Amino acid sequence: MKLSGWGRYPALEARIYSPRSIDALRDLVLSKPNLIARGNGRAYGDSAINTSATVETKHLNRMIAFDPDSGQLIAEAGVLLGDIIGTFLDRGWFPMITPGTKFVTLGGAIAADVHGKNHHNDGSFRTCVDWIDIMGPDGVIRRCSPCNDPGLFDHTLGGMGLTGIILRAAMRLRSVETSWIRQKTIAAPNLESVMAAFERAQTATYSVAWIDCLGTGPDLGRSLLMLGEHAHLEELPQQHARAPFRTKSKRQLSVPLDFPAFALNGLTLRAFNALYYRAGARKAGTQLVDWDSYFYPLDAILGWNRIYGRKGFAQFQCALPLERSQVGLTALLAEIAKTGSGSFLGVLKRFGKQDSAFSFPMEGYTLALDFPISKRTLTLLDQLDRIAIEYGGRFYLAKDSRMSAATLRTSDKRIADFQAHRDRHGHTSRFRSAQSERLAL
Repeated sequence: MKLSGWGRYPALEARIYSPRSIDALRDLVLSKPNLIARGNGRAYGDSAINTSATVETKHLNRMIAFDPDSGQLIAEAGVLLGDIIGTFLDRGWFPMITPGTKFVTLGGAIAADVHGKNHHNDGSFRTCVDWIDIMGPDGVIRRCSPCNDPGLFDHTLGGMGLTGIILRAAMRLRSVETSWIRQKTIAAPNLESVMAAFERAQTATYSVAWIDCLGTGPDLGRSLLMLGEHAHLEELPQQHARAPFRTKSKRQLSVPLDFPAFALNGLTLRAFNALYYRAGARKAGTQLVDWDSYFYPLDAILGWNRIYGRKGFAQFQCALPLERSQVGLTALLAEIAKTGSGSFLGVLKRFGKQDSAFSFPMEGYTLALDFPISKRTLTLLDQLDRIAIEYGGRFYLAKDSRMSAATLRTSDKRIADFQAHRDRHGHTSRFRSAQSERLAL
């Protein structure tokens, strides 16, 4: 059947297997020439697709144990972050690190070493992972941690499933008093001002900015920066304080069909971005928002990927080193504005320090933008790759669907070590994805 990531590009013919036990999974690992694990399919491109054997882990979805003293949860790889929140938020626990969707599995979060709005202080997902159980090419299950087999642990976090099949893990949750977030919105008229605001907000627990990628001149990089803190019980108004974990249920919207290609063009995007910025600027200030609205605004729209049309979309996400972030971001935004091939889902975040074998983050800034697939935008994305490389940037494999092997090798000097680790442990011949083959990993 045809299979794709969340971006719906590329769509590839693939054979899918859905084992319901560890023994059935082991049989697949030992019998298939090569394969890759797939969680909930929320990687944007082809990193969780193997045309001959894509192995779904969604049936391995039990929560096994929880320690209320430490907040440690032991769960299987197929458990969704949303299920964890649904089970533990009412008890006063929330994921320590979360990406922008709650529909990602625990195994997927580990494989991508996902980051959230708090990387500048708390790092990526590895921060909350105590150990991982992984099935290797010989069918043997190995437990790795920062202390036990640290090489396997480090290469698995961010290794995109290429070091084995993640079966279960121990992760720590964050203790919270309420399900509300104290959000402070800051309207920043240009890139320089939003970066200055990020730097002033280093003590904030969460920070993320929507950025207008089509602004030009004095408006280049205008943004809405949203800072967040978990609200304490005494901060809630009386009507919420009586039930601090209860939030109003929201009507879920859905996109029933693919938008036509002409719906997203330079004119409509410029108009949307200008209106969105002005509306956000009018609401600047501090307010209480529910956890779902702050962390997962797009999850409220089922099938939002259909907005980009039947051809799908590609996301460009790079990280730039701190000392070159402003000049690099300026060059990227100027190139996008020049072509008019913009995005209404531009996201800017500040990364903290991170030293890891193959994970995406580095200290600096990360820019993420979505583009509908077309010959024109694919040409633009190649140019954005070149600009990012010029300023010392690298790229997020969980969002990639079209990068070249040459681009990856030029941007990330850690590839040789990652490949050597895979070769030493027999991973290279067994665990492969369409992405790894495209990138010659």
